[in-house]
Amino acid sequence: MALFDVVRFNGLRSKEWLIYKYPTEDIVLGSQLIVQEGQLAIFIRHGAICDVFYPGTYTMRTENLPVLNSIVKLPFGGKAPISAEIYFVNTTTMLEINWGTSDPIQLIDPKYYVKLRVRAFGQIGVKVLDAPMLFRELIGGMPQSDIVKISKIREYFRGLLVMKVKTAIADAIITNGISALEISAHMERISAKVKEQIVEEFSRYGFYIANFYIQSINFPDEDFAKINKILEDKAAFEIMGEQRYAAKRSFDIYEGAATNKNGVAGAFAAGGVGLGAAMGMGSAMSQQVGNPAAANPGKGKECPNCHKSVSASMKFCPECGTDLREKRCECGQVLTPGTKFCPECGKKVI
Repeated sequence: MALFDVVRFNGLRSKEWLIYKYPTEDIVLGSQLIVQEGQLAIFIRHGAICDVFYPGTYTMRTENLPVLNSIVKLPFGGKAPISAEIYFVNTTTMLEINWGTSDPIQLIDPKYYVKLRVRAFGQIGVKVLDAPMLFRELIGGMPQSDIVKISKIREYFRGLLVMKVKTAIADAIITNGISALEISAHMERISAKVKEQIVEEFSRYGFYIANFYIQSINFPDEDFAKINKILEDKAAFEIMGEQRYAAKRSFDIYEGAATNKNGVAGAFAAGGVGLGAAMGMGSAMSQQVGNPAAANPGKGKECPNCHKSVSASMKFCPECGTDLREKRCECGQVLTPGTKFCPECGKKVI
């Protein structure tokens, strides 16, 4: 095997490397070791860490290989070959490590009571601070290869990241009552909480966390459509008022009877209207059809409160101010003034 006079590693174009194993274990004593900025070199023999070299240029002598020298009893001076594995470690800050939840977080929105499938995506930046610890705790247990890529570390820690993120998001939504629609405003706080929880776990393997971000928290369009429908109904309720909104909902249900396979009966069932109420509505309609006077009362009418005769077109009594407008229950029954409960369906009159 060839002997090398200069040992160096110029990096990879992709920059997606964490550990690089030098291609030979036979190094000439007296050769130069060049460690570039953003790297450090580790000498390993029989699986044990011998010596660590930081950025700079070194001449391989017995005095700067104290641990390796004590193991193999290297001769002083000369050009004798030495045998050791040399690993270069990337010590730059790796900022663009992306992560995401492969499985959604299923929970109930505390504000709209809709079941949501929440996903989260983000980025983490790490830096190797303790290379010997990294080798002892992590790299030594990985399948041997010439290059350990950053993606390998992402895969190793992905389970931890996802678990902590899911817990933090669920806690924010459920415990703190934050709606999924409003959680974007809390991402910075949630990110800080997750980072605090994973710092210790990463430091056990020699890593420092430079940053951690949750970039987006989202859920499928069909889940959002459910919440959007609730918001639309709420807006209609606030604009129209309770009685008009209830009437509109009833008309919407009855309007759909034409496309309902059960016909009008299906529409009444969908609207929660009982058979008795439906018959009452039919009776009222037939009375109006059979009795034109009922549908078109005379020129005048009597105030039920002061009994003053007033014009049929008046909505309020000019004498006492009583509301003279005809009121109907949701079931269609005509209500006389002062009625508190519908005589047909029993519903309380508002």
